[in-house]
Amino acid sequence: MIKFLDLQKINLQYQEEIEASLLRVFRSGWYLQGEEVRQFEKNFSNYIGTPHAIGVANGMDALRLILRAYMELGFMQEGDEIIVPSNTYIASLLAITDNRLVPVLVEPSLANYNMNLSLVEEKITAKTKAIMLVHLYGQVSFSTEIVSFAKKYQLQIIEDNAQAIGAMYDGIKTGNLGDVAGYSFYPGKNLGALGDGGAITCKDDALAMKIRSLANYGSSQKYVHVCKGWNSRLDEIQAAILDVKLKYIEIENAKRRIIAKRYCTEIKNDKLILPTFPLQEKEHVWHLFVVRTANRLDLQSYLLANGIQTLIHYPIPIHHQEAYAELKTLQLPICEKIHDEVLSIPISSVLEDTEIEQIIHCLNAY
Repeated sequence: MIKFLDLQKINLQYQEEIEASLLRVFRSGWYLQGEEVRQFEKNFSNYIGTPHAIGVANGMDALRLILRAYMELGFMQEGDEIIVPSNTYIASLLAITDNRLVPVLVEPSLANYNMNLSLVEEKITAKTKAIMLVHLYGQVSFSTEIVSFAKKYQLQIIEDNAQAIGAMYDGIKTGNLGDVAGYSFYPGKNLGALGDGGAITCKDDALAMKIRSLANYGSSQKYVHVCKGWNSRLDEIQAAILDVKLKYIEIENAKRRIIAKRYCTEIKNDKLILPTFPLQEKEHVWHLFVVRTANRLDLQSYLLANGIQTLIHYPIPIHHQEAYAELKTLQLPICEKIHDEVLSIPISSVLEDTEIEQIIHCLNAY
């Protein structure tokens, strides 16, 4: 069986360094808010290119904290609107509604499944305070027009960079394109922890200070609490592991690009719609390789019968989820079409050539 994602094999590549890091943390006797987190934050901010990186508990907390910090700083208030793609994981919206802000969903483009940026300006109202760009599947969602809209209407650009660490636009990494960005280090991500973890990068000193305070019970000085915060911290063990794996993220992403290029050029089947390999290779880090077909479940069953595991990202659009029943009347036909037809096939740095060839052969024979 070709696993959709062999996490054990991915992490065993770095076994010696990870084990040394775990032992170092164990022997240090310091397990929260210590040197490992500080070192990872420094290295991560240098990698992304921002002055600030803040380790937090997970990717959803990263987005929640960003929005709460803007509210605490007076840039937003309850009832304000955040523009967000309709084709995204539910965490993007949960972070918005958890802060009693209002998500305004925008249809995706069938060309890349990211938010259709040409539809953004028509969604802006007097209550709009930010545009949340989700770099879905590892592909950049950004344009200079978005920056123009943000300046024109005094909006913040928030990047949900959970799936696109290392992707670039015009030589600038995602996470450094907008005002602030949230990251997930869920184990299956291109830069994955051995558990949960997340981070925030930003350029603004006041915003970074407020986020750090909110993530630590609303405190920047022990036992002094200036706001009602949360407990959302990246622990020393995960920070140490991530710091090891950060050294290899460019190699990991390069291997994914090589596989994606083979898929894009060697899979030739009229029943399948493939993603487009970008002219600028570094615009995509291929967290997922997603194909579309009219009969997805048939394709998935066929591949499984041929020893290939796949996943669906995502089977039910957010506006059809029970949790967001208030959005069920929205008409989002392109989003719904994508959710009905997409299937993610294996792509990772540890796929063997024989496995890649088997996947290509099976898809061509379908």
